[in-house]
Amino acid sequence: MIHLIGAGGHGQVVLDALLEGGTELSDVTARADSDCLDLQGLPVQVPSITDSLAGHSFHVAIGLAKVRQRLHAKAEQSGGSALTVIHPAAAVSRSATIGAGSFVAAGAVVAPTAKVGRGVIVNHGAIVDHDCVVGDFTHIAPNAILGGAVTVGDRCLIGAGAVIQPGRQIGDDVAIGGGAVVTRNVPSGQTWFGVPAGPKAS
Repeated sequence: MIHLIGAGGHGQVVLDALLEGGTELSDVTARADSDCLDLQGLPVQVPSITDSLAGHSFHVAIGLAKVRQRLHAKAEQSGGSALTVIHPAAAVSRSATIGAGSFVAAGAVVAPTAKVGRGVIVNHGAIVDHDCVVGDFTHIAPNAILGGAVTVGDRCLIGAGAVIQPGRQIGDDVAIGGGAVVTRNVPSGQTWFGVPAGPKAS
């Protein structure tokens, strides 16, 4: 049994990838911490984390990095095993590595020798080019591009359509605005936006 934790929009995307990959709907349980009627016809059970996860696979399908990280840790502590979900229409190099509990959406590319950490989202059309390193629980949003040998820290958000130039380093807990073009290294904990991207004024 696969326990899908999260019944919002991202949960729909992950469920679709599971079904497109050949998983039967009867083999999936949807779970959340708030009442939801269903997830594409799949009844949603409350709460998200219970002892029933022990010995089963789980995937945390929640966009917010800190929430995803917290629920991932709780699910592992409950005896669950983190499941990596890769849509069959994604392109993942055989020399790339994808961490436990990560998600790679349709149209995404993870290029040769790239390393993607645990609980990462590589969303629709995003590109993680050769030799990139993406930290745990980071979200590479739709159509964002990491040029070759980019390093991104933990719990980052690389906004939709953003471009990180090759070789740049992004610290932990960084947010890059949608459509930004990052040409310099970004320190941890900052929000950058614009073309070329710069730090948000405090």
